[in-house]
Amino acid sequence: MNEKKLTTTHGAPVENDLSSITAGEHGPTLLQDVHLLDKLAHFDRERTPDRVVHAKGGGAHGYFEVTHDITDLTGADFLRKVGKRTDVFARFSTVGGEKGSADSERDPRGFAVKFYTDEGIYDLVGNNTPVFFIRDALKFPDFIHTQKRHPATNLKDPDMFWDFLSLTPESIHQVTILFSDRGTPLSFRHNHGFGGHAFMWYTGNGDYSWVKIHFISDQKAKSLTRQEADALKSTDPDHAIRDLHENIKAGNFPSWTVCYQIMTREEAKTYRFDPFDVTKVWFHGDYPLKPFGKMVLNRNPENFYAETEQVAFSPGNFVPGIGPSPDKMLMGRIFSYPDTHRHRLGANSHLLPINASRSPVQSNERDGFMRSDANGGGSPNYSPNSLGGVAPSPRLRQPALDVAGLAAHHDFVLSDVDFVQPGELYRRVFNQIDRDHLIGNIAAHLGGAMKRIQLRQTALFYKVDKDYGEKVAAALGLRTEEVKRLAEMSQEDRVSATAQ
Repeated sequence: MNEKKLTTTHGAPVENDLSSITAGEHGPTLLQDVHLLDKLAHFDRERTPDRVVHAKGGGAHGYFEVTHDITDLTGADFLRKVGKRTDVFARFSTVGGEKGSADSERDPRGFAVKFYTDEGIYDLVGNNTPVFFIRDALKFPDFIHTQKRHPATNLKDPDMFWDFLSLTPESIHQVTILFSDRGTPLSFRHNHGFGGHAFMWYTGNGDYSWVKIHFISDQKAKSLTRQEADALKSTDPDHAIRDLHENIKAGNFPSWTVCYQIMTREEAKTYRFDPFDVTKVWFHGDYPLKPFGKMVLNRNPENFYAETEQVAFSPGNFVPGIGPSPDKMLMGRIFSYPDTHRHRLGANSHLLPINASRSPVQSNERDGFMRSDANGGGSPNYSPNSLGGVAPSPRLRQPALDVAGLAAHHDFVLSDVDFVQPGELYRRVFNQIDRDHLIGNIAAHLGGAMKRIQLRQTALFYKVDKDYGEKVAAALGLRTEEVKRLAEMSQEDRVSATAQ
C-alpha cells in the first residue's frame, strides 16, 4: 500500500487531484479550489524565461475579414459588417519541445490569433487539433510534465509519456490524432486551426448560442510521414518557421477560411456528448461548418523577439459579444495564461506594442515593473469615483447562466463514451494508409515503454476498435488474448492488473 500522501505546497493533504471543484457536474469551476490555483500558479513559473509550453514557434501579421453576416448570432463589433477588416497577429508553435527543438517533432501545433479590434484585444488560442488530451485543468501540469524530460535523467521518457496516457482514457481521441500523420504537419501554412473549446456568442438581448471556431487552411492540410519528419529533424529543424517567413516575403500570403459550428442552449442540454468536454468534437453531420471570415497573413515581423517572442495570448481576452463556456479546461486556461504572462513578461506585458490594444485603454490598474506609459497621470485609480475617473459602460451585457449543483470535486464517471469518437475517426475518417501509418507511428514510440504500460495502452486502443488494438498489439509483439482480456476489464481493474 502506498503511504505517500499528496499535499499542497504548504503541506495540507489533497483530497482530489483529478477533478477540480465545480458548481454541479458540468461546472463552471470555482475559484475556491485553492489546490487548482496553487497547482497552476506553480506550473506557470516552472520555466524562465521561455514559455513553459509552445516555446518554439513562428508568427506573422495579417488581417481578418468578415465574409458572411452573423449579426443575428453575436454583437461583437469586429464581426458586425461584411467586408470589415481587423488586424491580427498569428503565432504557430510546437507544444512540448524547447526553443531549440525541431519543427517536425510529433506534437500538437499551437494556433493562436490576436485580433486588434476597435473594442480591445480578442485572442483565440487553440491548436491544430479539435480536441485535447484532458478535460480538467487540474491535470494539465501533470500531463505536460510527462511530455517534458525525466526529472532525473533529463531525457525524454516513453514510460512516463505512456504511463500517464494509459491511466487517462479520455486522452485516447487526441492520442489517435497525434499519432496519425496529422501529428507531423508539413508546415504552419498547411495547418488547420481549432479553438477547441465551446464559446458563447451573444447579441445583448439575452439570447446566446454556443459555438466552436475552425480555421480551414486554404493551402489544404498536408502532413509528413514519420520518416519524412525524422529526416527533417537533422536536415532543416526550423523548416516550418523558414517556410512561413519565406512564403510571406515572396508575396505568397497564406490564408484560412474561418468557420463556426453553432449549437443552441437547448440543444446543448441533450446532445449525445458533453458539448463542453474538450476531448470531444461536435460531429459535423450534427453541426456543419459555416464560413464567416477569412484570415490572411501578409507581413513578417520586423523583430522576432519584440513581436513573435513577446506576444502573449490569453483565452480570457474577450470582447463584448463573445464569452466563455463552462468548459473546465477553458476555465483553468483563463486563469493560467495571463498568470504565465505576468511571470514571463511582467505585470505590464499588455503594454508591449505587440500586445497593446489599438483602442483606448482606460483601466484603474497602475504601477508595476516596466510601466512604459503615462501610468494614468493623476486620474482616479479607484471605482466608484466622482472626480472624473472612468466608469463602466457595458455595450453588451453577457447573458446570465443558470448555475446549480453541489460545490465539490465531481469525479468523471468512467464509461465507454470516451472511445466512441476515436472509433469513428479510425473506421470512417482514416483510410487504410492513414491506419497503417498510425499503427507504425504508435509502435515506434510506445515500443520504448515498459511492457505493462504497452499492454495497458494497447487495451485502450482495443476498446476504441478491435482492429486498432489487434494491429498495435501485433506491431509490439503483444499477445492479442492478453490485450483483449485487459480491454474487457474496468479501468480500475486494468490498472491493478498492470501495476507490476
